[in-house]
Amino acid sequence: MASKLRQLQSKACQATQFLSKHGEVYYKQLVEQNKEHIQEPPTVETCNRLAKQLFYTRLASLPGRREALQKEVEQFKQAWKNRKDMKVEEVGVAALFGLECFAWYCAGEIVGRGFTFTGYKV
Repeated sequence: MASKLRQLQSKACQATQFLSKHGEVYYKQLVEQNKEHIQEPPTVETCNRLAKQLFYTRLASLPGRREALQKEVEQFKQAWKNRKDMKVEEVGVAALFGLECFAWYCAGEIVGRGFTFTGYKV
C-alpha cells in the first residue's frame, strides 16, 4: 500500500512539473487561437452579463422550438396514419431509432445507479 502511495505521489509530482513547464504555453496558445471569442474586459461582470444574455436568448427561442416540436409531432401522426404505405427501409430506420433511444435510456439508468447493473443502492 505504501509503495502504491509513493507511485501516485511521484506521478502527481511529474504531472505538476509538466503543467508548470508547459501549461502557460498551452494557455497562451489557446487564448491566441480563440481571441475573437473573448469579450473585453474579461471580468466577472462581463461573464455575468453574458450568462444573463445566454439565458434570456434561450428563453426567447422557446416559442420557435415549440413550433418545431409541433411540426414533428404532426409529421409523426401523419406517418402513423399512413403506416401501411411505408417502405421497409423507413420502418427499419424508425425501428433503429427506437432501439437507439432505448439504449440511451438504459445507459442513463446505469449511470444514475452509480454504474451498477443489478439495481439501486438502498
